[in-house]
Amino acid sequence: MSRILITTDYLRPGDEVDQYLRKQGHTTVHSPMVGRRDPAQLVAVLDGMDAALVANEPLTADVLSQASRLRAVVRTGVGYDSIDVAAAARLGITVSNLPGINANAVAEYTIGLLLAAARRLVQSAAGVAAGGWPREDAHELRGSTLGLIGYGAAARAVVPLARAFGMRVLCTTAVPEGRRKDPAVRFVDLPELLAASDHVSVHTALTERTRGLLDAAAFRQMKKTAILVNTARGAVVDEQALADAVRTGEIAGAALDVVSEEPLAADSPLRDTDGIVVYSHMAGQTIEARARTGREGAAEVLAALAGRPRFAVNAHLLPSPTAVADPT
Repeated sequence: MSRILITTDYLRPGDEVDQYLRKQGHTTVHSPMVGRRDPAQLVAVLDGMDAALVANEPLTADVLSQASRLRAVVRTGVGYDSIDVAAAARLGITVSNLPGINANAVAEYTIGLLLAAARRLVQSAAGVAAGGWPREDAHELRGSTLGLIGYGAAARAVVPLARAFGMRVLCTTAVPEGRRKDPAVRFVDLPELLAASDHVSVHTALTERTRGLLDAAAFRQMKKTAILVNTARGAVVDEQALADAVRTGEIAGAALDVVSEEPLAADSPLRDTDGIVVYSHMAGQTIEARARTGREGAAEVLAALAGRPRFAVNAHLLPSPTAVADPT
């Protein structure tokens, strides 16, 4: 039977996932990811492991090359940009994600950030805590335009919630036209979306094409009253350019659940900028989503070890093709 490493911090010895894997005859080893690990630590915890159920560890080509027994890696989430999937394929390691697993949680959280930013809830509460009684006017969502960057499962789940608030929805995406079938969404290119949107919400994967996509030039195209929301990947946003844009009034503010370096660095330009609120990467972390993620992640580990991964994102790179999941 196989040895399975579990690094996702909310999966613990004795829980439902642990019991399930052990009942199948496998040995589990828990090493929760807390903060950043250097490559030597990752190599050490992967030693002797046949599979790994992981959070956001940077599984580079060098780290993977030293995990001689490793055959399968499963991300307990959607994004897998922290894993060198091509290197994994060369080593015969399948890499899977769990597409759409936390889409509802992310969609509800996105609406929460939109509301909090539009009504300046965090600033109001902070003012009261500091002894004040702030009473600034704010904005309603109804009648405003929401621009979605990306059209994956989470973005699609945002659409009916935004429409329920009376928002118009625009979207820019690389998803083929044949899969853009939502009559509640108008699909446009990025410049038109930036110019027309009162709120811009990021839901795209981090790739070389999207890294730094929202830069100084992009912020200049946005309304001065616009709010940026990011629940996807921090590196999609040029953080220095964002801080500058908010400080100079080029845009009104931002609500960020993700940043390029997590936890937020002490010298981050995002700190101490009125109008920018940074949260601690919690969009997909509800009790319900975590339960689904644990169960589906464990099932995918076993499927991958049996040579039948359902959601292998590097299947097309492996010597023996397996079913490729929709990465959006």
